[in-house]
Amino acid sequence: MKMNAYQAEKIANILSTIKEKSPFYKMKFKGIDLSKIKTQEDFEKLPFTDKDDLRDAYPLGLKAVPEKDIVRIHSSSGTTGTPVIIPYTKKDVEDWGVMFERCYKMAGLDPEDIVQITPGYGLWTAGIGFQYGAEKLGAMVIPMGPGNTDKQIKMMLDLHSTVLCATSSYALLLSEEIKKRGIRDNIRLKKGVIGSERWGDKMRERIADDLGVELYDIYGLTEIYGPGIGISCSYENGIHMWDDYLYFEVIDPKTGKVLPDGQEGELVITTLLKEGAPLIRYRTHDLTRIMTGGCPCGSGYPRIDIITGRTDDMVKIKGTNIFPAQFDGVLSGMENVESEYQVMIDHLDGKDIVTVFFETKLPEEKRPALEKEAAKRLKEVIGITAVPKAVNVGDLPRSEKKTNRIFDNRY
Repeated sequence: MKMNAYQAEKIANILSTIKEKSPFYKMKFKGIDLSKIKTQEDFEKLPFTDKDDLRDAYPLGLKAVPEKDIVRIHSSSGTTGTPVIIPYTKKDVEDWGVMFERCYKMAGLDPEDIVQITPGYGLWTAGIGFQYGAEKLGAMVIPMGPGNTDKQIKMMLDLHSTVLCATSSYALLLSEEIKKRGIRDNIRLKKGVIGSERWGDKMRERIADDLGVELYDIYGLTEIYGPGIGISCSYENGIHMWDDYLYFEVIDPKTGKVLPDGQEGELVITTLLKEGAPLIRYRTHDLTRIMTGGCPCGSGYPRIDIITGRTDDMVKIKGTNIFPAQFDGVLSGMENVESEYQVMIDHLDGKDIVTVFFETKLPEEKRPALEKEAAKRLKEVIGITAVPKAVNVGDLPRSEKKTNRIFDNRY
């Protein structure tokens, strides 16, 4: 994506003071004369920032303002390793709210809406981000947080929620429960704003059909404000990104070379206005592409495609590099296969054994043929021999947060 004049000016401003303000970047850019960074090509020669850099800066090594100017910290939702702590100034929080309000408006929300928020609160950015954006919009907020499905549905019914904010996994769980109880006609939901994990077309269709809602993909990560830095529009034609706050690149994850628009690679983000913890060329590890051409919705904001996976999600099976999205791609293209699946990788008698569980509504006697077809397609598309196992709808676990679909039991 070509850097526009506004972005070039903001990046020049950042680079002119970053070593002075940020001890982290003073060390990161040691030996680099930032005054010589004049063009986009010059900028693309700067080293990347990665999550390991951020972990090494724990607890507040990323701050680029005096500690007295930090009004909040957030931490990434990862469960392993040293946590990443991101400090926010008052303006950072306000800017995040502006972006999130913009997301809601893109999804067609207005002050008359009643927004039920199910993502988690606390150090994680999700719940509080969804809430602040809705409050800026002027909508009523029901800050439920995750879990307690009975109470979620009671609030939904009694307070006439019109918008559900959730992970795709919890939206599926709620939609199945509402369908099971036969109360879809009693709920007032119109839209779902869904984020935090990749989800396939079949899952999308099930949630939309069971709840009777329009669904919007919201994008973000804790290191870069949180959710709300981009959202899909009603045309489901990629995710519009707020390029007045952020600059985007897509790179070859192996070589680091910037790729042409339209070619899939790893998304890299530079913050243009962030004060507390500005990030320059931050590798998100999310796989996508910058989409070309205009969107039918008429928005001038650039788009990335729906996230297809993460570079760090890759597993090696029988010498083949595989991403979880590849299993989804095969199964979602098959008739009579529902949205939920689970992959178990074991090592027995010197061999990798891959078992792929998937849900179906077919009766028992028709499942062997479906399993045989799944094995054939997995071999043709992914290149591995797998053992597909068809199970009843609802047999695979549901999650109130994110769903783990790949279980590697070899280590």
